[in-house]
Amino acid sequence: MARIADQKTDFPQWYLDVIAQADLAEHAEVRGCIIFKPYGYALWEAIQRDLDARINELGVQNVYFPLFIPESVLQKEKDHIEGFAPECAVVTHGGGKELTEKLYVRPTSETIIYSTFARWLQSHRDLPMKINQWANVVRWEMRTRPFLRTLEFLWQEGHTMHATKDDADAMVRAALQMYADFDREMLAIPVLIGKKPEHEKFAGALYTLTTEALAKDGKAIQAGTSHNLGQGFSEAYDVKFLSKEGKQERPFMTSWGLSTRIIGTLIVVHGDEKGLRLPPAISPTQVVIVPIYKTDDEKNAVMKAAVEIERSLDEVRVTLDWRDEKSPGFKFAEWEVKGVPVRIELGPKDLEKQQATVVRRDTGEKSAIPLAQLNGISVRALLQKIQENMLHQAEEFLKNHTHVAKDYAHMKDIIDGDGGLVWAPWDGNRATAQKIQDELKASIRLLGDPAEAKGKKDPASGAPATEWALYAKSY
Repeated sequence: MARIADQKTDFPQWYLDVIAQADLAEHAEVRGCIIFKPYGYALWEAIQRDLDARINELGVQNVYFPLFIPESVLQKEKDHIEGFAPECAVVTHGGGKELTEKLYVRPTSETIIYSTFARWLQSHRDLPMKINQWANVVRWEMRTRPFLRTLEFLWQEGHTMHATKDDADAMVRAALQMYADFDREMLAIPVLIGKKPEHEKFAGALYTLTTEALAKDGKAIQAGTSHNLGQGFSEAYDVKFLSKEGKQERPFMTSWGLSTRIIGTLIVVHGDEKGLRLPPAISPTQVVIVPIYKTDDEKNAVMKAAVEIERSLDEVRVTLDWRDEKSPGFKFAEWEVKGVPVRIELGPKDLEKQQATVVRRDTGEKSAIPLAQLNGISVRALLQKIQENMLHQAEEFLKNHTHVAKDYAHMKDIIDGDGGLVWAPWDGNRATAQKIQDELKASIRLLGDPAEAKGKKDPASGAPATEWALYAKSY
């Protein structure tokens, strides 16, 4: 297999090499778009299955809305369209003719969904109204990177309506906690939770909550966001309902989403010098069996035993690598770069000893395990250990790369050095945040407890702090 760039010295190239060699995706003919290959799309399907079940547990039903949004519909919410206008793709011709009204290719679906909500919502008895769609989205990004930032990407977007702000607040928190739990339990990714500053919130929202993960190159990355939209969209699209008191009221709305960026997050959080490392809970293949033989007699005996092992691993996603045209060494390297959690090697010498060699992808540890002990129960237990260890490793990395700024020079040293997350007092002034963005290339990822900033001064401006802010370079 081709060489993978060194993760520590050339992280961007390492990332691209891993995607290519793990056979996750390739560049499409349109700049900034990617083709999901079977293994990459299998990851998205696994994410989709688990997350969809969690979404349904919140009482949310799946729907699907059109890809195209009429200009007249989009422009009803001024703040929203201004926030997305630079990234919008616009259709001006169709069927060989110029359209009488421009159509916008979906950058997000608030506008078209809420214009529909105006027809669906009549009474307080219709509330809460909770829907979700799995869809593709187009945002005309100038700088792209597979999975992390592409012109077209896949995602889920939840949209809800509530009678009160308190109910909407509860939904926003529940959606965010769902993402945090999913990140932790399925992806073995610990995240920090908090509110975005006013200048970083979703266009048209009252506020935005975010989950932030940390990549191995010290950059932050969003792993799911949730927004309280207040009544702004209700007013723009004339959405209202008859209250219990017989009055016309406007609902409070929320939206929340997670995209295929999460696949990129998996790579940059868990990947190592050998390639991808997948947590067992999300891995399309949890165990690969690689038979080793030279002669036909050896092949017959080894394959018979390999099939028996495969059959014994109930409730485990197993792949038996039958390929004769590839050497065992090639297979080892290929499955390592794909990040499969467990590899079982089985050859004639192993059969003589009635054992198999079991290799953990998370640690590289090799163990000789008696064949009689290789079964669904023992392997599932091993997979659980791997899942827990990968979470522990990511937690330790997050802990060791989260700092509190002593002063501006210290803040600069951290961000310009190994990177990571830096807590610092903030004076609440957007100009100060922009100064740090311009000088250090670091933005405010989320806000912490304002009490932590009491009595402190902003390290960049010297002004009294009003907020406790988390800074980092980011994707």
